[in-house]
Amino acid sequence: MNVIDARQLVKRYGANAALDGFDLQVPPGRIVGLIGSNGSGKTTALKAILGLTTLDSGELVINGLSPWANRARLMEDVAYIPDTGILPRWMRVSDLVDYVAGVHTRFDRARAEAMLARTDIIASRPVRVLSKGMQVQLHLALIMAINAKLLVLDEPTLGLDVLFREQFYDTLLNDYFEGERSILITTHEVREIEHVLTDVVFIARGKSRLAASIDDIRQQYTKLTLTSGTTPPEGFFGRRQTLAGVECIYRDIPREVLAGVGAVSVPDLVELFVAIMEAPHA
Repeated sequence: MNVIDARQLVKRYGANAALDGFDLQVPPGRIVGLIGSNGSGKTTALKAILGLTTLDSGELVINGLSPWANRARLMEDVAYIPDTGILPRWMRVSDLVDYVAGVHTRFDRARAEAMLARTDIIASRPVRVLSKGMQVQLHLALIMAINAKLLVLDEPTLGLDVLFREQFYDTLLNDYFEGERSILITTHEVREIEHVLTDVVFIARGKSRLAASIDDIRQQYTKLTLTSGTTPPEGFFGRRQTLAGVECIYRDIPREVLAGVGAVSVPDLVELFVAIMEAPHA
């Protein structure tokens, strides 16, 4: 059974469709990147998954439950870190740990304290005096100490410097991702999470434009770099001029066919995303 099973989701705001037949399937034990530009429908999809907004039509099941009819039960198995700080700024760190321990049955206090001990966060200090990076570290420690089946991250490292972002994803992989747990991530910093993903979904105008595993992408898609003036073979759906030459993206064309024309490599997710967004029939 999929952790997330979303089929043909539709959500309209007046004449605008935030979701327009959106599909998303997340099996157990996967790290899925939901990638799209501003206004693509990412936030609406996350809100629906968390039971924070209703839908006009479609089928959505999270861990076998309805995110609306069974939201209290569902949130025992789902943890969430949004793109903006939501921790109560007036509480001390120690009081916040006490609070989460008192309200969540699956919270492991010892694990949270062990994670906080590896940071520079002082338990007696109020949240409001912590830096942005420390607040994210605190939030992550609280969330990761909850034995949840699904972790939803919405731009979790927004506003953090490079060092904090690296530490965040290292902690995520080393201390959270295990067994049947699944993670759904949205971010604009695609290149920094590419190495942690097992699957990716591209969303545009409320529709899924690509849903594939990273392994399948590496097998199916090829980037061909040509020197200036060389004509690329037919069949490409993305083309751009770079300092390295002309780069074209192909799908399901044997690499040995392309190797004699130019340099062959696997496109990164940003290159593939741009090519697919610019090619309606890719």
